[in-house]
Amino acid sequence: MDFSKNFFDDDGSMKLKLSDFDYELPPGLIAQYPLPKREESRMMVLNRQTREIQHRSFKEVGEFINPGECLVINDTRVFPARLVGTKDKTGAKVEVFLLRNLENGIWEVMVKPARKVRLGNKIVFSKEFFCDIIDNTVSGGRIIEVHCNGDFYKSLEEVGQMPLPPYIKRQPEDIDREYYQTVYAKKLGAVAAPTAGLHFTREILDQLVEKGVKIAPVTLHVGLGTFKPVQVDDISRHQMQSEYYDISEESAEIINKTREAGKALVVVGTTCARVLETVADRSGLVRAGKGWTDKFIYPPHQFRAVDRLITNFHLPRSTLLMLVSAFTQHDFMMEAYREAIKSSYRFFSYGDGMLIL
Repeated sequence: MDFSKNFFDDDGSMKLKLSDFDYELPPGLIAQYPLPKREESRMMVLNRQTREIQHRSFKEVGEFINPGECLVINDTRVFPARLVGTKDKTGAKVEVFLLRNLENGIWEVMVKPARKVRLGNKIVFSKEFFCDIIDNTVSGGRIIEVHCNGDFYKSLEEVGQMPLPPYIKRQPEDIDREYYQTVYAKKLGAVAAPTAGLHFTREILDQLVEKGVKIAPVTLHVGLGTFKPVQVDDISRHQMQSEYYDISEESAEIINKTREAGKALVVVGTTCARVLETVADRSGLVRAGKGWTDKFIYPPHQFRAVDRLITNFHLPRSTLLMLVSAFTQHDFMMEAYREAIKSSYRFFSYGDGMLIL
């Protein structure tokens, strides 16, 4: 019996365990608020060939994107998915987090406190907006039927809160409705922001277009599955939850013409990377279409359609950290994280950015 198969992947590289993606982060480095100016965030630049690390500002990102290249962005739009209501009979406070629209008026949700929310309960959010609990899910969530007077999303804008992640230790504020959203957000459907794009301003995008850079929007509606904790030490056994994606014919054509011309695809965020790697063929060309992806990217992965990657700093042991480690090299990425901590970079959703060349 060849015991080496237990420790090495098919390409001969050593298998990485969950613990290999752990690191200690001082709580004070977790950004609790966005910067007043998006482009003023810091940007760590990693060169995969030379293993050089530069410390720059995100407003300088255009220096690393050349005419004829293509910037791939995720145009999903976050909706205010967190609702706080009361049980109609007891007045007990209940939080309902919308996850996925199953059909008209029927949603999969998480509830808190879950032990007190049972089938048949009615949760009231306002005089004209409430829901009934109609089923349980295998993951501990609930299925609800929503009732509102008028347009659902308009009602949601009035009573819902932006779904800030739990490591932001404060209640959502008015500032989050603007800053926890990219400036190019268009298609409503995400319950978490594609945070690598939060650093871009319209001015930066306009400058890139004037320079001759093509912009190709794709859509991946970010769900909580992206942030689902990995609970198995053998990371290859982790199962991603599916998320909806859409690539238009126009964007596919822009991406493929860029690839055929030998120019680089500069991909904004792990969400865009997952979409492209889901639909790319062996030559790196992509096809237009829509569907669901549960693509899990971890080392070693041979990228087909990503030449440079813009990303944020991610949670320890997360699938996002595994993806960027696959794009770089695991040891170099962990070295970069140590450098980021030493240099007091701001981490996670409202934190600083990284450009991987």
